[in-house]
Amino acid sequence: MTTEPDAAAAGDEALVAAAELPGVPDEFQRLWTPHRMAYISAGREPMEKNCPFCAAPDKSDEDGLIVARGKTSYVLLNLFPYNSGHLLVCPYRHIPTYDQATDEEVAEIGALTQRGMRVLRAVSRCDGFNLGMNQGAIAGAGVDAHLHQHIVPRWASDANFFPIIAKTKALPQLLGDVRRAVADAWRA
Repeated sequence: MTTEPDAAAAGDEALVAAAELPGVPDEFQRLWTPHRMAYISAGREPMEKNCPFCAAPDKSDEDGLIVARGKTSYVLLNLFPYNSGHLLVCPYRHIPTYDQATDEEVAEIGALTQRGMRVLRAVSRCDGFNLGMNQGAIAGAGVDAHLHQHIVPRWASDANFFPIIAKTKALPQLLGDVRRAVADAWRA
């Protein structure tokens, strides 16, 4: 392999090995995700005024990544999943914490969570789940102004070397394909 530019790239600088670039090398690999800039550059203020969990139900199920709609709550795929099939259960009402949910919302969030687990088990043959709610920014909630519960499917073989050694999460399915499979199974 050469670091010389080819004839088609006349005028370009010669390629330089990453180890020779300025800065301090570290053990982290870089997974470039420019699509996340819309999320990052919006900052906290626009998110509070334009809550993604308030906006999703007004979109088509495909555009909102919604797999099921209930009376008080709905289920959608996480746009930035920990694993393929990572679902979120959200009340339609814009409330920040679980203690502000009505009894009806709590019951439906629970029922949708159970159904989501059954559907994911049927669709993806997962071996287990992580369930959780991060309440408030200090507790790790990315969208802290709107209550949401995570349903993360887990497999015995999903803890490979990538997250530990390469600091990278491999997701074997595209969001649209996962949404379609889960939504179809939900209706079955």
